[in-house]
Amino acid sequence: MIEYADIVTAAERLAGVAHHTPAVTSRSVDARTGASVFLKAENLQRVGAFKFRGAYNKISRLSDDELRRGVVTVSSGNHAQAVALAATLMGTTAKILMPEDAPAIKVAGVKGFGGEVVPFDRYAEDRDALLHKLADRESRVIVHPYDDPLVMAGQGTCTKELIEDVGDLTHLFVCVGGGGLIAGCATAAKALLPGCQVIGVEPEAGDDTRQSLARGERVSIPVPETIADGQQTTAPGKLTFPIIQQRVDQVVTVSDAEIVAAMRFAFERLKLVLEPSGACAFAAVLTGKLDIRGGRVGVTLSGGNVDLGRFCALAAS
Repeated sequence: MIEYADIVTAAERLAGVAHHTPAVTSRSVDARTGASVFLKAENLQRVGAFKFRGAYNKISRLSDDELRRGVVTVSSGNHAQAVALAATLMGTTAKILMPEDAPAIKVAGVKGFGGEVVPFDRYAEDRDALLHKLADRESRVIVHPYDDPLVMAGQGTCTKELIEDVGDLTHLFVCVGGGGLIAGCATAAKALLPGCQVIGVEPEAGDDTRQSLARGERVSIPVPETIADGQQTTAPGKLTFPIIQQRVDQVVTVSDAEIVAAMRFAFERLKLVLEPSGACAFAAVLTGKLDIRGGRVGVTLSGGNVDLGRFCALAAS
C-alpha cells in the first residue's frame, strides 16, 4: 500500500521538473452536467501525459549503480515516453518494449526522448515475461508502468495539485488501465477529502478492473479491442488492485463512440487535444454515467498523444 506521505515526498521530488498542469473549467461543461467541473489537464504535462510524474519519481530514486545499468519498461506509448525522458534527464539509458501496433506518434516520441524501442506482438506474446527476460539479460532496472509504489505515488501528485488548486470535490473521475493513476489519485483524494467519491472509468471492451471488483479478486481478460490504447490492459496490477479495492468507490464504463464524442467536445469547446484514453474519464462525465448534479467534480484528462491523422479519422467516424 502507498500512503499520502509517499505522494507528498513525490511532489517534492517533482517540483520544478514536472509541470504543474492547469485545472480547466468551462461554462459549457458545467451547464451540460449541472455540476462545477474541474478538468486536470495532464495532456499538457511533459511527454503529453501524466506518466512523467511516476516515471521520474521512480528513476530519480535509483542508486548510481542502478543508473549505470539502465532501465527497461513495457508500454504502448505514454509511459514509454515518460521513461525515455526521465532516463535522459537522470543520465541513464532506457530500453522500451512497445507493441508493434503502438501509435506511431508515441514510438517517435520515445526515440526523440532518447529511448531504444524493442517491438513485440501484444496479441501473441506475454508482455510481463518479455519485460523480465530483457531486464535479467541486460541487468536493467524495471520501471513498471503501474505496479510500483514509487510510480503510483508520482501519479497521485496530480490529484494533490488539483485539490490544492480548486478545493473541495464531491467526485473524482479517473481513467483506469493497470491502475497506477487511480491508485495514486484515490490515495490523495481520500487523504485530503475523505468524503470524495472516487470513480474509475474503463472502456467497455476493457473492463477488467470493474469485473475484478465485482468478483473480489483480479480477473484477466483477452487484450481488449478498443481505441483507448493506453487502457488495453488485461488485468489490474497485483499492487494496484488492493488499493483500488480499498479506496475507489466505483468503476463505470464508456463506449468507444462516447470516448470519441468527448475528444471532439474537448477539441471544439475547450481547445484541448485528447487521445482516446485521455478522454475516457471525461466521457463518463459528459454522458451522465453518474448523477453529479450540484457537485464539485474533478476529472483527469490523462493524455493528449494522438497524431493528426488518427484524430481526424476518429472524429469523422
